[in-house]
Amino acid sequence: MPRATVRNVIFDFGGVLVRWKPREIVEGFYADEALRARVSQGIFQHPDWVEVDRGTLREDAAVQRFAERIGRPQEEIAALVQRVKESLTPIPQSVALARDLSRRGVPLFGLSNVSAETFAFLRERYDFWSLFTGIVISAEVKWVKPEPEIFEHLCRVHGLAPAQTVFIDDHPPNIEAAGRMGFRTILFTDPADCAAQLEGMLAR
Repeated sequence: MPRATVRNVIFDFGGVLVRWKPREIVEGFYADEALRARVSQGIFQHPDWVEVDRGTLREDAAVQRFAERIGRPQEEIAALVQRVKESLTPIPQSVALARDLSRRGVPLFGLSNVSAETFAFLRERYDFWSLFTGIVISAEVKWVKPEPEIFEHLCRVHGLAPAQTVFIDDHPPNIEAAGRMGFRTILFTDPADCAAQLEGMLAR
C-alpha cells in the first residue's frame, strides 16, 4: 500500500497512551499470593470485566458481583477499582508523540475498551484529550474490540477509510481484527518503536 495514502491515526488508550498493568495493580494491593490469583481470575480475567467495558454492567453492580465472587468486602473491592483508575497514568513519550502528530496536522482518533466511569475519571484528570478529532469508547457504543462493529462505527461516524488509517494497539487480537478490515496497524511495544513505524507510514 502506498504510504502516501495513510493520513489518520487511531490510538488505543490502555497500554498505549496510559499505563495498563493489572498484575502490578493486584500485586500492589494484596500481599497474599493466593488472594492475588483469586482476584485476578475473579475480576480482571472474568467476562464481567468485559461487560463493564461494554457498558452493559454498571461499575457499582460489578463491584458487588466481584466482592461476592471472591469473598471479599465490597468496600475493599470498590477501593481496588478506584486504584485501577488512578493507575492509568499517562505514558509521557506516547503523549508527546500524539502532541507532535497533532502539531503536524495529522487527524487523531481514539478507540478504547473502557468503562464510562473510568473514562470520565481520565477525562477530568488529563488535558490531552483535546488532541483527538474523535473518540469512541466501548461503553458508549456497546461494542468492544476486537468486534468489527466498533471499528465500523468509528469509520462511519468520522468518515474514515481504513486504507488511509493507522491503528495502534497493544493487544494482538485487536490488531488482527483491524488488519482484516483493511487498516494499517502497529502492535504497540514502546513509544519509540511506534513513532519509527509511523514515520514510514504517514503521508508526507
